[in-house]
Formats: sequence, C-alpha cells, structure tokens
Amino acid sequence: MPITDFLSDLTAPLTTVLGHVGGDEVTWAELLGFATGAACVWLTVKGRTWNFPVGIANNIFFLVLFAGARLYADAALQVVFLALGAHGWWQWLRGGADRTGVSVRPAGPRLLAATAALLVPVTWGLTVLLARAGDSAPFWDALTTALSLAAQWLLNTRRIETWYFWIAADLVYIPLYLSKSLDLTALVYLLFLGLCGLGLRAWRRDLAAAAAPKLTAVPA
Repeated sequence: MPITDFLSDLTAPLTTVLGHVGGDEVTWAELLGFATGAACVWLTVKGRTWNFPVGIANNIFFLVLFAGARLYADAALQVVFLALGAHGWWQWLRGGADRTGVSVRPAGPRLLAATAALLVPVTWGLTVLLARAGDSAPFWDALTTALSLAAQWLLNTRRIETWYFWIAADLVYIPLYLSKSLDLTALVYLLFLGLCGLGLRAWRRDLAAAAAPKLTAVPA
C-alpha cells in the first residue's frame, strides 16, 4: 500500500465532516484542534507545564486540518512544533542552571534583535518555496510560520516577549483562515488573541513579583 494511501486511511476519521459553521465544513480535526488549542493557550497563560503535551496533541489535529486545506507551511509547522514542544517541555521541567526549570524572564535586546532579524530571510525563503509547491497563500503562510517559530522558541525558554510574537501571528492568522473558509479555526485564533493579552499581563505580574525585593523580618 502506498504511504499516501496509508496516511489517508489513518486520518480518515479526523476528516469526517460533523457540520457547518458559515462556509466551513467542520471536521473532527478542526473541532479537536479548537479544544486542545484553547486548552493549551490557557495552560500557558497560567504557567502550567501541561501546556506542552496538550499542545503536541493540538499539533497533530492541525497537521491533518492544514494539509487538507493546502496550507503546507502551516502543516509542516506542526511537525516542527512537535519537536519544539518536546524541547520546551524539558526546558520547563529541567532547564536552567539548577535543572529545576526556567522561570519567566525578559529576552534581552540581543536575543530580540537576532530573532527579529531572522524573520525577514525565513519569510522570504519560505514564500519562494511555498509558491513553487502550490501553496494557496505563500507569503502569508510563510510570514505566520516565521512568527510562530520565533514565538515558540521564546516560549520554550519562558521569555515574556513570546506573547508579542504570538499576537502578531494571530493578527495575520485570523483573516487568513477566514479567506480559506476555516471559520471555526479563525474563531479559535480570535480566542487565542484574547488569551495572549491575558498571558502577557499574567507573565508581567510574575516577572514583577520575581524582581521585587524580598522583605525579611527584623528580629525584635
């Protein structure tokens, strides 16, 4: 049996149409992607390590969904996120100098400059590659891929600036998915956008609390 037929049979249950939301034929892959995606972002907002295994499940569902929509960069991105999710899971559990996990911290100007500088060549290279591969929205697909990779790397090392990159990506994702009639997925990313604002506020609070001087009691 060809590998493509095997994969098609394997993912067939996830591509079953359950109903319609606007012009979107909602499948199990999209519905489960909605649920696990919302749970993953909420767990991230709360600073829970469980965001990584839930996020890995979300990657699998969205891989099936995006491949069917011919958003090849987004589909390939889910594979990369599987590896990055495993890396982030380890970082949050065993990273840092004392191997007790990384804490919320700023990225610093050098890391931010390097991350921003890489966005241009990565977006350009992916745009050329995806256009040749027949992607249905090569530039926007490439841009969101580059932004998401940068955001995920900053998330893995628990840098507060991760939220700015996720917000930028979501602002592009929402109209992109609406244009592809993935209405439920666009709604998911609208929810993500709101959760990103909550996450930024919560992580800022954690960072401020960690930076506050510790008061010690003076013996009488």
